[in-house]
Amino acid sequence: MHYLYIYIYICYPYSFNSYNTVDRKGTMTKNCRLTVFIGLLVVNLVQNSLSSVVSVGDFNKDFYVMWSPNHVNTSADGRTRSLILDKDSGAGFASNEMFLFGEIDMQIKLVPGHSAGTVVAFYLTSDQPNRDEIDFEFLGNVTGQPYILQTNVFADGFDNREERIHLWFDPTKDFHTYSILWNLHQIVFMVDWVPIRVYRNHADKGVAFPRWQPMGIKISLWNGDSWATRGGRDKVDWSKGPFIASFRNYKIDACIWKGNARFCRADSTTNWWNKDRYSTLTSTQRRLFKWVRKYFLIYDYCLDNIRFQNNLPRECSLPKY
Repeated sequence: MHYLYIYIYICYPYSFNSYNTVDRKGTMTKNCRLTVFIGLLVVNLVQNSLSSVVSVGDFNKDFYVMWSPNHVNTSADGRTRSLILDKDSGAGFASNEMFLFGEIDMQIKLVPGHSAGTVVAFYLTSDQPNRDEIDFEFLGNVTGQPYILQTNVFADGFDNREERIHLWFDPTKDFHTYSILWNLHQIVFMVDWVPIRVYRNHADKGVAFPRWQPMGIKISLWNGDSWATRGGRDKVDWSKGPFIASFRNYKIDACIWKGNARFCRADSTTNWWNKDRYSTLTSTQRRLFKWVRKYFLIYDYCLDNIRFQNNLPRECSLPKY
């Protein structure tokens, strides 16, 4: 609060009898009250600006390697990184900071060729027992069969909210942008800016929503052949390895967790994602969202009556946007 101290000093100099600061009854004049107000405003703006970050670029500065550093390759300028999976190990890295709301973009090129059993994960997680988590999981497949993109949401430690789609392009041929917009109103999963899934904040109706726990960014490549491809029937063929996934041109525009949720939950110019215009999908986004659902959706937990014994989760009957 150093700024506040400075402005108080201006209002109360050495003599408290100054007409410009305090009148004879000990009441602040308008000029002094205005000065204190401006000082408090500056404090608020400074703290808000320090709570957010726009980061584009250097993996070495914004991330640390979680495991198997010898399976992580980073370009000399830090702008491109690849992960390797072989018989010995997979690998992963994570953000140095934790965040509460924002938008995260990551360009990814997936494992080419025969990738059955492999899993590339790009996700946010709070790493708590009652964890919140927002997942992109890319499930490899046998040669000639398409990748499956699975998304999932954990809230207060509970998941069982999987959705799966096929992509409308080959994600192994080039980099594509995968984004998570997370704010007070909704979570939007996007592929090349096309919304593929929306999870709304229906906390007022008793539906858990990630809104209190800060989350870090994690990226990994690992062996998930116990479940990933055809329910675990197709295993990793190590003769096709090593398996490599690549990452570049990430962008983090989010509120850095500093221990006070008030700044991250505020509707400000810095926290643009909390503004009303981002509280729901636009008309164009809705058309694209419906297009994805119609032509590329292959599994939606909200349509799985057998799994939930005709007692679907509450959010399934509530609006998605």
